[in-house]
Amino acid sequence: MTLIKENKISVAIQGGFGAFHEIAAKQFFGEIPIEIVPCETFNDLFNKLSDKRVDCGIVAMENSVAGSLLQNLTLLRESGLLIMGEQYLRVVQNLIALPGQTIDEIREIHSHPIAIQQCQHFLNELRRKGVRIIDSADTALSVKWIREENLTGIAALGSELAARMYGVEILKTEVETNKRNFTRFQIITESNKVMELEQIANQTINKSTLCFSLRHEEGQLSQVLSVLSFYHMNLTKIQSLPIVGIEWEYFFYIDLVFKDYNRYQQALEAIKPLTAHFQILGEYQHGQRPPENKTLIED
Repeated sequence: MTLIKENKISVAIQGGFGAFHEIAAKQFFGEIPIEIVPCETFNDLFNKLSDKRVDCGIVAMENSVAGSLLQNLTLLRESGLLIMGEQYLRVVQNLIALPGQTIDEIREIHSHPIAIQQCQHFLNELRRKGVRIIDSADTALSVKWIREENLTGIAALGSELAARMYGVEILKTEVETNKRNFTRFQIITESNKVMELEQIANQTINKSTLCFSLRHEEGQLSQVLSVLSFYHMNLTKIQSLPIVGIEWEYFFYIDLVFKDYNRYQQALEAIKPLTAHFQILGEYQHGQRPPENKTLIED
């Protein structure tokens, strides 16, 4: 019996309707019917998944400008949930405000800290003119707040989809500093739903995310990497995070891309004896980065 209810996949996102997480979810699932479930924080998103209130969630894991979202790696590891897919999105940030205003009338800009980081060159010019730049919980929620409160003189950074959804105006488009601004999102779910969702989304397994720690012995990490190289595993990312409560010891998070699943399994069996804690965080299809000018803005 199918685990997905009412022939529609419920997808938890961090942020409000019109957030980049929603755009990425729509790109990943394509024509497959989905129901977007907004969550205020990433903790809320993981709690909804753990409580089985949604089928899956989509989580930003890495941005080409701002780097990894380290808290989300920890949340994933601790949750016991698994990655079942990934989606790359070119992030186009826009300056958004109530209709009829000009940039010269803006005295405050609100947005998520990572969005602000992505637009530093543009924002620094406005800072010199006395414009305040203020962190908020989410890009789309900032746009929604401006519309609901009818706030003049205040703008937000957000997506074109959010501007359309909330009936506000884009004062300036593409204000991100680096036009090669991509975010990698991962779709996560419970272990008993991975296979069904991967089949629905027509996924072919050729990538995995692993987490492990190492004993304090000379050359341990070098040995692990040498074994992976021997088995022709393509290491596309490595990230270390401190193990809380154990000084100077680390969890290593790595992404592997492979062509032969059996060879990949052999590689895992070979590195396990070299590690302490070892955890597979997901096996899924390697996402493809879209062209620079491609982004989804449909409702």
